[in-house]
Amino acid sequence: MAAVTNVTTDQFALLALKEHIKHDPSNLLANNWSTTSSVCSWIGVACGVRNRRVTALNISYFGLTGTIPPQLGNLSFLAELAIRNNSFFGSLPEELSHLRRLKYFDFRFNNFHIEIPSWFVSLPRLQHLLLKHNSFVGKIPETIGYLSLLQELDLSDNQLSGTIPSSIFNISSLEILDFSGNQLSGSFPSIAFNMPSLFVIDLSDNGLSGGLPSNIFNYLPSLKFLFLSGNMLDGEIPSTLSKCQQMESLSLSLNNFTGAIPREIGNLTELESMYLGHNKLEGKIPEELGNLPKLELLLLPNNVLTGSIPSQIFNISSLTNLDLTYNRLVGSLPDNTCQNLPVLEGLFISYNQLTGPIPTNLWKCRELHVVSLAFNKFQGGIPRDIGNLTSVRKLFLGNNSLIGEIPNEIGNLRNLEVLGVQSSNLAGLIPASIFNISTLKELAVTDNDLLGSLPSSIDLGLPNLERLFLGENNFSGTIPSSLTNISELSVIDFGFNSFSGFIPTTFGNLRSLKLLSLAGNVLTSPTPDLSFLSSLTSCRNLEIIYLSENPINGILPSSIGNFSISMKSLSMESCNISGAIPKELGNINNLTVIRLGNNELTGTIPVTLGRLQKLQGLYLQNNKLEGSIPEDLCHLYRLANLYLGDNKLSGRLPACLGNLTSLRDLSLGSNALTSIIPSTLWNLKDILRLNLSSNSLNGSLLPDIGNLKVVIEMDLSLNALSGVIPVTVGALQSVQLLSLRYNRLQGPIPESFGGLKSLNFVDMSNNNLSGTIPKSMEALSYLKYLNLSFNQLEGEIPTRGPFITFSAESFLGNQALCGSPKLQVSPCKTGSHPRSRTTVVLLIVLPLVIALAMIVVLTAKLVRRRRRRRQRGSTRPYDDANMYPQATWRRISYQDLLRATDGFSENNLLGMGSFGSVYKGALPDGMEIAAKVFHMEFDGSLESFHAECKVMGSIRHRNLVKIISSCSNNDFKALVLEYMSNGSLEKCLYSDNYFLDILQRLNIMIDAASALEYLHFGYSTPIVHCDIKPSNVLLNESMIGHLSDFGIAKILGKEESMRQTKTLGTIGYMAPEYGREGKVSRKCEVYSYGIMLMETFTKKKPTDEIFAGEMSLKRWVGDSLLSCSITEVADANLLNCEENDLSAREQCVSSIFSLAMDCTVDLPEKRISMKDVANRLVRIRETLSANIDV
Repeated sequence: MAAVTNVTTDQFALLALKEHIKHDPSNLLANNWSTTSSVCSWIGVACGVRNRRVTALNISYFGLTGTIPPQLGNLSFLAELAIRNNSFFGSLPEELSHLRRLKYFDFRFNNFHIEIPSWFVSLPRLQHLLLKHNSFVGKIPETIGYLSLLQELDLSDNQLSGTIPSSIFNISSLEILDFSGNQLSGSFPSIAFNMPSLFVIDLSDNGLSGGLPSNIFNYLPSLKFLFLSGNMLDGEIPSTLSKCQQMESLSLSLNNFTGAIPREIGNLTELESMYLGHNKLEGKIPEELGNLPKLELLLLPNNVLTGSIPSQIFNISSLTNLDLTYNRLVGSLPDNTCQNLPVLEGLFISYNQLTGPIPTNLWKCRELHVVSLAFNKFQGGIPRDIGNLTSVRKLFLGNNSLIGEIPNEIGNLRNLEVLGVQSSNLAGLIPASIFNISTLKELAVTDNDLLGSLPSSIDLGLPNLERLFLGENNFSGTIPSSLTNISELSVIDFGFNSFSGFIPTTFGNLRSLKLLSLAGNVLTSPTPDLSFLSSLTSCRNLEIIYLSENPINGILPSSIGNFSISMKSLSMESCNISGAIPKELGNINNLTVIRLGNNELTGTIPVTLGRLQKLQGLYLQNNKLEGSIPEDLCHLYRLANLYLGDNKLSGRLPACLGNLTSLRDLSLGSNALTSIIPSTLWNLKDILRLNLSSNSLNGSLLPDIGNLKVVIEMDLSLNALSGVIPVTVGALQSVQLLSLRYNRLQGPIPESFGGLKSLNFVDMSNNNLSGTIPKSMEALSYLKYLNLSFNQLEGEIPTRGPFITFSAESFLGNQALCGSPKLQVSPCKTGSHPRSRTTVVLLIVLPLVIALAMIVVLTAKLVRRRRRRRQRGSTRPYDDANMYPQATWRRISYQDLLRATDGFSENNLLGMGSFGSVYKGALPDGMEIAAKVFHMEFDGSLESFHAECKVMGSIRHRNLVKIISSCSNNDFKALVLEYMSNGSLEKCLYSDNYFLDILQRLNIMIDAASALEYLHFGYSTPIVHCDIKPSNVLLNESMIGHLSDFGIAKILGKEESMRQTKTLGTIGYMAPEYGREGKVSRKCEVYSYGIMLMETFTKKKPTDEIFAGEMSLKRWVGDSLLSCSITEVADANLLNCEENDLSAREQCVSSIFSLAMDCTVDLPEKRISMKDVANRLVRIRETLSANIDV
């Protein structure tokens, strides 16, 4: 009777589960679990042979949705419980702890969003605990470590946080440990492991930090798989890894490991795969790696490895993939590279400094699918034997120093999908055989010296072509109409060649076309109405048309307004186009750039252009346009560049242009405009270039001109401006070019001109200026051109600073000037002459002034002497010795700094900030330094010095700029910092001499996030930097990011989450509560970091000209995510259509923008922490690395 009761109990428990099922798509339980049959016959149920009690319940892969009832805890004989790959949710009832016979618990791939319950400790026989791919949160219970029979513990792909309980590493029976894909933090446990059976450790994709204790590998004799990638581990890789003799797979990628690769790894003779990429490893690749007879994958990309590639590597016959990209490897590849690599499938060694010829025997690697040798310094020709690589799909040889022609034998590669040989000095013809590789999807030969014409039947040989890059060569002939039969073509770049003839009217057949670049050729239109443009309107995915610098000859058709909403950029400059601009152009709603300059356009500017709300650039310069400037253009609130110069425009200068606060370049010169300059124009506080020259503008310059504090070039010449030059012109601190020539200006040159420190070119000739040339202009150290000729200036010409180099031409036509004979003016009189009233006053007042000055000086000396007496014998609050331990501290005197920086020479000046200047220097021992000298005359400088000493003297982190010493006395304060040879992130982002690729930017952002995480959570009291922006992230020779400039940093008290401050950070980067109320906190810092993250991947400053009104960098990025159009906002260089891994890069940028939006939520309490930021960035980096080709 008792047995029947127990079986009934099991039945009730299972029926309770059935009742908790909300969705059973296949009706498996509904049709099968019936009270008319024994539970032992139910699907997914197994029973014991003797007592017929339920011993196993396995309903995995049934597609069920529901919750777990507490009655399941009554299945007292249950040994296996598996519900894998369903959609169960809710809680795990505590009654399950009654299942004392349970050995196997598998709840993988469900939807549980709770903490892991601590009652698992009540299951003494449990051997397998599998909770992978749910949404479990909170910490891992310490009690799990008390399950003494546990063999497999899989908690991967959840949202677990906190540290790893040390008790886990006392489970001697454990064989598999998988915590990957969580948010675990803290250091790697350093306890002595007692885990002789453990053969898998997977802790990848977390936020673990610190080093790997060397002793742990002494206690893991069975370890085969070690996965620690995607964390923040640092320090050197322990050589004791070699004690794990059964190791088959080692993954330490995407961390911050430093030092050399241990040679002892060469003793792991069972090793099959090794992932050490995306760290900071340096030194040479150990030749001992050649001793690994079973190695298949050797992946070491994105490190700082140097030296040559050991020849022993090329003897690992089992090797299938070798990835050494993005290092600093030198030397050449041995000619027998492929002699002993019979199964090699991928050879990735791009972005190094390898030289010598491309090996001729690559063809012996018969299984090669991808060969990537791009961005090196390989020389010589492309070997003809490369045509024997019959399995190769992708061949990247571009950006090398090759010579010769493209071998005809490449046409033998019948599986080739991508051929990239751009920027490699290649000449001659493209072999006809290449145009017959039917599998080819991308052909990139840009920037070579190739010539010849395209085959007339190109479509027959390349039916699968998607991207064709032929730009910047010497190709000629016509564009074959058969090209438009290749239906999958999305990118055509024929720019800057010598193609001639008609532009085909059949381009409209290419329904996948996104980019068409034919610029810089000799192409024309088959009809005067540019019928090829009408054809292109059928390409509904078309985004960019670039046709400039062709003799197209014709009139823009009204059908141009039929382009799809995908169209973003239309460029037809210098195309000999005449006629009017069609009003229908205003129908292309998503246009961001219109370039029609340097043509023969007539008529008026269509008012319909005012509809183009996304327009950022309008270039109509150098045409024959007439009429007035339409006020409708004032509706273009995103407009950054407006070029209407060199036309025949007349009438007034619209006052509403002053409302376009996004304007950065406004060029209206060489027209016939007649009005005053509207006062509203001086509201354009962010304008960089303003050209109103060669018009008939009149009136005076208003004091509001001083609002243009960031203007770089201002040309108001050749007008009829009158009145005096406002004193406020001295506020134009960034102006480099200023031309006021040929106007009617009068009065003196303001003394404030001496404050225009950036001025390089100034022309005020042919006016009616009077008075003397201000001595203050001697301070204009960058001034190279000065023209003050033909005015009414008088007095002595200044003799110092830039005036030393100026010639007589700068001062012609000023009869009352005097000075050096070389300037062709009269010498200044030094003898007696009738005393003027002014002179008499000076003779009376001057002695009184001198006497008063002497009194002040003597008083100051007495005060200083008393202070010195009081200070004698005392220690300064920020003495050098307090800032660094004696082992690393160096005492550096003022004289040492003076010598190191060549007397603080301008040639050594690295940059200037609010409170100081930074100079590069070299100490006698050759050590390079950066000396930050504080401007003690400025308010706040002393406080800034003390703040930096207080903060930087007490913190240590690999991504913070280190203080070497300080130099301090009563009149001089300086910090001596480690020198960062690659300057700032801002410099690298916006310089023409640098290009940061997507991985470099991501790594730098991770570096900055690591530094901030340390400041916020890794120090005894939280530190808030208060001024996060790209100029404060410095890069060393390895392009590793270091946070700098702690001049306004705040240390929060132990109980403080926020502080009030009067010192504000930089506009554009401050959180709303910081800029509005002066409240700084860690959450405030997260906001600034989010803005910097957006800027790094859009290459747009938050103060960029396109951001005006309600539009901001944050909103711009947010809108792009909502509309799935991140390619519109991301830096175009990062999402190059030439890259075959474009989708992976787009996904990466999308993930980064999503993270940035989470950082910049308006409510501080809703923002994520820097810990979460750093963890998510590391995951993004790993995902990207796994999906891109280099």
